[in-house]
Amino acid sequence: MGFRYLNRVASAEHIQEFLDLADLAAGGTDDAGNVFELSRRLTGSPMTRCLRRLHKEPAAAALIQSRRLCGPYDVAAMKQLPKGSLGYTYATVMEALGYDIDFFPDPAFYNNLESEGDYVNYRVYATHDLHHILSGYSLDNFGELGVISISVGQFSFPGFSFINLVGLMLSFFKTDKADEDFTSTEDYADSIGYSYDLMTQGMEMGIRAKPLFPVIWEERMAQDLEELRRELGIEPVREGLYSWYSNPAIRAALA
Repeated sequence: MGFRYLNRVASAEHIQEFLDLADLAAGGTDDAGNVFELSRRLTGSPMTRCLRRLHKEPAAAALIQSRRLCGPYDVAAMKQLPKGSLGYTYATVMEALGYDIDFFPDPAFYNNLESEGDYVNYRVYATHDLHHILSGYSLDNFGELGVISISVGQFSFPGFSFINLVGLMLSFFKTDKADEDFTSTEDYADSIGYSYDLMTQGMEMGIRAKPLFPVIWEERMAQDLEELRRELGIEPVREGLYSWYSNPAIRAALA
């Protein structure tokens, strides 16, 4: 049968490794530390593939070489920036949601960025919430698969690629309804169709956009958000359950 190739990859060791990583991915909604740990463990060929893609972009390769740090971010100072700017919007959205704007592991968590893979893991999580602001994807479970798929589309980031796989698997087992049987958008968010559509949409956004990894966001905080999106080739999602524009608290804070 054509499935014989599975015998080459489905060793007991690989299966146990997959189960351990899947357990971390599935627990990510309860503790974000699980997701950070998942990425730290994903080394070897997945990260090699990611680094190969990043090194094709000279600016990304130079940034990896420099090991430049991100943040910390001063919410009060950012809210003094012009309304509509990236920094003002970022700080206001995070404040409206009660989120810590510096919620990402420090370099020590990633072996003090000794390897290139350590640095990529660090930078992806340090800039993750900025990707939410740029893309329009909500900062909750409804939009998460969309925003992480941007990095999958752009440079095959292993941690997010694995979360996408597990997300599809969990959606497969979560309900026995067909997509057309859902009566509300909130319920439909549990379906495999919702997950697949969100991943596909996010990957397409990433593929169309200019490289985001090497952007020095600290230098762009005062830039108008819409202008920055046009420059980077990003058309954000502005409607629906998976868009932060649909959150009344955020709309009120930005008004």
